[in-house]
Amino acid sequence: MPHLLHIDSSIQGDRSVSRRLTARAAAAWRAAHPDGTVTYRDLGRSPLPHLDEATGLARMTPAQDHTPAQRASWALTEQLVGEIREADTVLLGLPLYNYGAPSSVKTWVDHLIAPGLAFDPANRTGLLDGREFIVLASRGGGYGAEAPRAGWDHAESWLPHGLEITGLEPRFITAELTLAQVNPAMAELIPLAEESLAAAERAIDGLWVPAAAAA
Repeated sequence: MPHLLHIDSSIQGDRSVSRRLTARAAAAWRAAHPDGTVTYRDLGRSPLPHLDEATGLARMTPAQDHTPAQRASWALTEQLVGEIREADTVLLGLPLYNYGAPSSVKTWVDHLIAPGLAFDPANRTGLLDGREFIVLASRGGGYGAEAPRAGWDHAESWLPHGLEITGLEPRFITAELTLAQVNPAMAELIPLAEESLAAAERAIDGLWVPAAAAA
């Protein structure tokens, strides 16, 4: 049975463009997989605990030597990796905050870098490959090649590197200039923002063919 893992990370609530995009993608996935099941995780509303001095070394310490804090942290990592293992498709909403990924997404990635679960420590081969990983990204400004801040989007460049050892390979669909509607200084960019959002929505709508349409 097909299974979807749907993850949001925005702190913007109903105003979030990335949440709007992931919701559209999840609806399209359900239409194409009417017999499928979905797991939902909201990193923006229920963030994961950061790895700290008490818990972080659980990934480098034999299980029999774990402290209670390390044992609990490792159990959470097992749960998070398990959510990916169960999924055929992973959707991640990725807004750009201060030119980088939300700290909640960084923490999610940190939990996933788990030897024996997400990669083989002997040969560093990823164990989470073979599934679709769609990243629905949003960014308030413009960071394309001709933009004044070209290259300042460090989230899109970081995520494939951060997850490389796991075998997960993200495909990005991005809407930019999302602040044009609310920032008067960007008002002249509203048509470009609308065009970018529409292009992202078209890309989402083309991801999966509903069963009825394919018949």
